Amino acid sequence: MATHYDIAIIGGGLVGASLACALAPLGLKMALLEAVPARATAQPSYDDRTLALSASSCNILRGLGIWPDLQENATPIAEIQVREYQRPGLVVLTPEELGLDRFGHVVESRVFGNAVMQRVNHISTLDFLCPVAVSRVTTAESRARIEYVLEGNAHEIEATLLVGADGADSFVRESLGIEVERYDYRQTAVICNITPEQDHRGRAFECFTPTGPFAVMPHVKGRCGLIWCVSASEVPEMMELSDQEFLRRAQQRFGTHLGRFQKIGRRSCYPLRLVRALEDIRPGVVILGNAAHAIHPVGAQGFNLGLRDVAVLAELLWEQCKMGGKVDIGGMNLLNRYSSLRKQDQDETVAYSDGLARFYSNASPLAAAARTAGLLAHGLIPSLRRQLAVRSMGFRGHIPRLAMGEPISWSVP
Repeated sequence: MATHYDIAIIGGGLVGASLACALAPLGLKMALLEAVPARATAQPSYDDRTLALSASSCNILRGLGIWPDLQENATPIAEIQVREYQRPGLVVLTPEELGLDRFGHVVESRVFGNAVMQRVNHISTLDFLCPVAVSRVTTAESRARIEYVLEGNAHEIEATLLVGADGADSFVRESLGIEVERYDYRQTAVICNITPEQDHRGRAFECFTPTGPFAVMPHVKGRCGLIWCVSASEVPEMMELSDQEFLRRAQQRFGTHLGRFQKIGRRSCYPLRLVRALEDIRPGVVILGNAAHAIHPVGAQGFNLGLRDVAVLAELLWEQCKMGGKVDIGGMNLLNRYSSLRKQDQDETVAYSDGLARFYSNASPLAAAARTAGLLAHGLIPSLRRQLAVRSMGFRGHIPRLAMGEPISWSVP
């Protein structure tokens, strides 16, 4: 007989694990299924990838109690500079224009993952099943059935609410026949850490190029995270370049805003595409994070969007549990409300990132002139800069209470 859970989360990455942490105080019986073995805690590495957390995401993490484990290793984003390669126009965004002291923070993915997994491992109402291979997902009679293989043995569980947080190639989404919108940008992001000659002083740089953005993010110990989007055809050569030649080309593309690039870490890459689910709920099922919307990294919106999914779903479930009595956590009333509350933010964030990616890869003279005019206007007009900064920090549409920094008492009857 299948073990029954209130909630089963498929995908134990950063979004899925964050949701488990958010729901822990509710006392619901949960399962978290992850395919990739958890990495052992290791010393910080020069090659650790970075996450740019917006101000709203930092507020969410504070509300979940995760931020104290991150803040000592978080680098504040004190300024954002936006320009287009070899064209006039510069936009400098400062948090002071919004009455803030920072736009957000940059945190190592490894540090974030360790902080979240430490909490996951101490949730008494959670079974963390890892590494598993989910083989089948079905829904019937207001519950989901999940079949999986763990240590060579077949198992199955049932859940009142199934959450698909298993990435852009979501098995949950595909198993349920949820259609998606896809767009291949024909770009690949090459990622590495670099050490510049000068102190970054919390400044983040984004330079738009015909093959996508070239971004430099402030990082710990004087390092910077580099995200260089290139055409897919260039990737083999870019990955095979010597460190010295790669740094030389990166320097040529970036300029001397931070002096010379002196050191580089290991390079990795991933192709860029838009994958947007046409539905995010079914009876007893919700998909979120990259399973619902994998977007272009321009503006660093993707993970932040997933955290806002987590915040809204967690708050709705908290409200449901707080009412007491019979809790219909997989009911369509709750799920329809979730989908409705998330629609504007998801639509506008996808449109923002997709629009920027396509607009700045348009080689026509008319588009180039419009881009220059737009940058010059934003550079000169404070109200335009403020609008851009607010959108970049994730304050759009329905803003969850956690994202606004409002305290929530998670204890329920």
